[in-house]
Amino acid sequence: MSAKGLTGEQVAAWRFERQGLLRRKGKEDWLDAVRKIGGVHAQVMSAAELAIGARADDIQPEHIQRALWEEKTLAKTWAMRGTLHLLPSDAMPGMLSGLRESMSAFYRRPSWLAHHGVTQEQMDAISDGLRSRLGSEPLTREQLAEEIVAHTGHESLRELLLSGWGALLKPAAHEGLLCFGPSQGQNVTFVRPESWLPKWREPAESAEALLREAGRHYLSVFGPALYEDFGRWWGIDPSKAKKVFRSLEGDIVSVPVDGREAWALRSTVEDIRAASIPDNTVRLLPHFDPYTVSLSHRSDYVLAEQHKPLVYRNQGWIYPVVLVNGRMAGNWELEKNRNQIELKVEWFDSSSKMKPAVRAGLEDEAARLAAFYDTDIIMRG
Repeated sequence: MSAKGLTGEQVAAWRFERQGLLRRKGKEDWLDAVRKIGGVHAQVMSAAELAIGARADDIQPEHIQRALWEEKTLAKTWAMRGTLHLLPSDAMPGMLSGLRESMSAFYRRPSWLAHHGVTQEQMDAISDGLRSRLGSEPLTREQLAEEIVAHTGHESLRELLLSGWGALLKPAAHEGLLCFGPSQGQNVTFVRPESWLPKWREPAESAEALLREAGRHYLSVFGPALYEDFGRWWGIDPSKAKKVFRSLEGDIVSVPVDGREAWALRSTVEDIRAASIPDNTVRLLPHFDPYTVSLSHRSDYVLAEQHKPLVYRNQGWIYPVVLVNGRMAGNWELEKNRNQIELKVEWFDSSSKMKPAVRAGLEDEAARLAAFYDTDIIMRG
């Protein structure tokens, strides 16, 4: 049975608030913003920092770097969708346990092994070497390869580990055997999470329970959604995602959004219905922001179909966007021009550009960027 229908505008407003874009966190509790959205995509580190900065006032990249490498309240590893993420350290064990359950079969597929030119025996040897040789002392990729070869006696693993983009380390990351340490110059390093992170605790809950909780948390931030949307976000087969949603029966309800059915937590429906965004609210979101990564393919109320190629580009690149009242209204970039940095905006249409109140909101966002980077930024476009 469906709940009374919702509008796309209500859903966009609710997601905007739930993802920390309406009321930003302060300098003392910005980590809660990362925890609420379940981690930040970190394929481009500067974009991850900006995604956090979009949700917290009075912070700069140095605060995030300190949390990663000194305070260790934040950790960097391969997580959802097999992509790099920044995760709250205390939440990381549970998230990885859920991923391990849903991804282990994927990494054992003959097609995956053949694509990466490796056997299951070699993958097991890599995991065994990591368990034995990786600890709290950061090792570069070259040093890690040396240690694994020394432990296993498999010289062939050296070339496999040094080639590609770290694909062979992703299964170990999901097993909780490694995460990133502080870089040494241009070289990344790796550490063992349970040795590196002071708050590492293996969860007592079953992997099934953790995955069910992941589905519930997803809907509490990114819903209403289809189970396929959750599968894309988490990086699992639609059949597994559907099983997770079925396990939430009683907690979730089917609800029409602009006439099309989606799933929402039953406890959130009335809050979604009441959600709104103050008029002319402007936000600047970076590459791969959770707001854009999580967008359902059917969310025309956030981004018009004809403009999707301007945000979702080739090779999986997701471009920075200007949000106006929760809708994607344009792209933006910072451009160095002689001795100054300019904020350049390309609007999808002229309706937003012409409003003085939107211009004022954009100027406020430019000022926040200037404070974030501790530099002068002028606005163009």
